[in-house]
Amino acid sequence: MTNQLIQRRKRIYKTLEENSIALIHSGYSLFKSADSTYEYQVNNNFYYLSGVEQENTILIIGNASGAYYERLLISSYDEGYEKWIGHRLTKEEASTISGIDVKDIGYLDEFDQYMQNHLQVLRYADQVAKNLYLDLEKHDLPLYQTFAINYANKIAKDYPAIVIKDLYPTIIRERMVKDEAEVALMKESIETTNHAIQMAMAHHQELTNEKIAEAYYDYVNRLEGKKLSFASIVASGANATTLHYSVNNADIEKDSLLLMDVGCYTKHYASDITRTFPVSGKFTKRQKEVYEIVLDCNKKCIAYARAGMSWKELNDYAKKILAEGCKKLGLIKEDSELIKYYFHSIGHSVGLDVHDPNLMNLGLLEGMVITIEPGLYIKEWGIGIRIEDNILITCEKAVVLSQNIIKEVKDIEAFFNK
Repeated sequence: MTNQLIQRRKRIYKTLEENSIALIHSGYSLFKSADSTYEYQVNNNFYYLSGVEQENTILIIGNASGAYYERLLISSYDEGYEKWIGHRLTKEEASTISGIDVKDIGYLDEFDQYMQNHLQVLRYADQVAKNLYLDLEKHDLPLYQTFAINYANKIAKDYPAIVIKDLYPTIIRERMVKDEAEVALMKESIETTNHAIQMAMAHHQELTNEKIAEAYYDYVNRLEGKKLSFASIVASGANATTLHYSVNNADIEKDSLLLMDVGCYTKHYASDITRTFPVSGKFTKRQKEVYEIVLDCNKKCIAYARAGMSWKELNDYAKKILAEGCKKLGLIKEDSELIKYYFHSIGHSVGLDVHDPNLMNLGLLEGMVITIEPGLYIKEWGIGIRIEDNILITCEKAVVLSQNIIKEVKDIEAFFNK
């Protein structure tokens, strides 16, 4: 993917005003408790532009009077770190991964002087930037801090003449459309998810508790070298009427449906799939009636979705289908009552993040990968059903990336009777 990384950085450069410098940071390991930290997760915007996964690494992209320059700053060799934690990238290794010339790769201890030389006229100043672009992603969470937010505050104090601009929406706009390499990685994630769901289904007679199904799912992911892209939802019976149920330890009644909303990562690219199946191996009459309504909506929305459409248009289409189905079941009389049984959107973007950020006002763009995930959640019947596929948006018919994961009633029941 080296060529793609180079082209991505060049596209970001073209959005910068003249005499500007952009910084993107890879992130830190977060404190957990005592002397432990959470497992490090690279900042996805940084990874998207560099391909590097190492923490506390800085990517610099600059526009000097219309000329492009870039630099990558990495941690220097540390013998103690190497012995206790593991290997850090050499300049040569970082160059091979990122496509950045080795002469343009330095160490973090040069960062402060480098920035001084680019933010004010000094004896050794090269090109002096008027604008500083930072990835200013913000969330209203306790203690939320990032390198970019902290650095923006420092620059505002130390260099008041520098104009600080937010690079986050620019990168997100680029990430919305996937290239062939990205789609291929997502398809690999989907294939592992298919294997893992099938493993749970193949042992359906053993599924007396939700945690058993989750264990089979996890086993396949570990076997295929994948990490989960989110906390698995493995919900039986009425538990499946809670959208983000993740306790996954309730006993399963023999005639219950089991909803598995699951996914994994391949080189940071996610799958997000939901399938619902009868643990007994056969749908009851009522389960089948509800399932067929959700499946009909799933298939019709996939056929309907195309580039140029708004998210609202797609969701309204889904709600109309589900409302008609609920009327036939005698659950509602008016479309407005559907919210009792369907209370989420028809889908979302997928990519480096399971809920990939996107600019909603742009609608569906050619090359986006999204989910189509209608559901009905009927607590009084103990039935929660969701069927979720990952699709590639085109100007014509959407491409179903998860087409190999069975979802027809006849195929599911036949699987159990093999």
